[in-house]
Amino acid sequence: MRIIGLAILLALPGITLSAQAQNRIVTQAVNGFVRPAYHAFAEGTGALVPALDTLCKAHGSAALASARAAFTKTMVAWSEVETIRIGPVTQDNRQDRILHWPDRKGIGLKQVQAALANEDPTATEAARLAQKSIAMQGLGALEFVLFGAGADEAASWSSGYRCHYGAAIAGNLDLMAKDIAAEWDAPDGFAGSWENPGPQNNLYRNNAESLNDLMDIFVQGTEMVRDVRLNGFLGEAAGQDKPKQAIYWRSNGTADSLASNITGLEKLFDASHLADLATGDNAYLAGSIDFEFGNAEDALAAIRGKPIDAVLADEGGRSKLAYFRVVTSSLSDL
Repeated sequence: MRIIGLAILLALPGITLSAQAQNRIVTQAVNGFVRPAYHAFAEGTGALVPALDTLCKAHGSAALASARAAFTKTMVAWSEVETIRIGPVTQDNRQDRILHWPDRKGIGLKQVQAALANEDPTATEAARLAQKSIAMQGLGALEFVLFGAGADEAASWSSGYRCHYGAAIAGNLDLMAKDIAAEWDAPDGFAGSWENPGPQNNLYRNNAESLNDLMDIFVQGTEMVRDVRLNGFLGEAAGQDKPKQAIYWRSNGTADSLASNITGLEKLFDASHLADLATGDNAYLAGSIDFEFGNAEDALAAIRGKPIDAVLADEGGRSKLAYFRVVTSSLSDL
């Protein structure tokens, strides 16, 4: 099916795809966006670890604010790159361990709450935490630790357990982030296979397969943002909205995450220069795609950092999310 999909593209008039051009596009995508984006995520987790360590020592409101800010920075960095669902992040279940979402039945939340209530000692060491349920060791779990029920109460931090559990999550995230970045940098790693398809390549036998995986990131990425992230809480009518089903609602990070998903796709699109291949009657595609990326980001600009329940309760705010949904569909089509 992958080759059939690309064959349709190749048949379009005005699409020029030499083997050299295909290789160059994938290489540009890797060097221009994928590697830097994963390094940015690793930088975020790297700052998150000392922020949690400081919170464990200080317990004060300033330390909590710093830890929360470090979480938001890390979450935004992850949101930019999380649509890359190929390569090292797929190993060892890292994608779901970094972010277990959605958790529609609340099973993961109950596990996090149980760890906090029972002060499970095995959840306060990053190495042991990595062997536990995926729902207990990623950004969703850390968001609850830092922003969930009890997080604003001094007593929650003075006992020490909540903070040590959060520090273990941060350490586990940092280890995964650094491993993923290193594996993308490895000369004999996945990037080399993606950039150099051929008969002896076990992952990519030809240029069509290689380029198709890049194209899938755009299509599947916009569909994920719309169908999983947005439609998970935004109903067809206001009465059907479910604000507590929104990702990162506790940290007021819903719109930030959605916007960063789109920003990451835009950066990848620009870095790869995929649009350079569209000429003649299809030359309009580059401008149209850039225009819609801008529309998507503009739609969320005014509601970033705001509580999602308040956004949904406001007609103007909700209309921006509805428009964002329309634009993501347009991007998928383009």
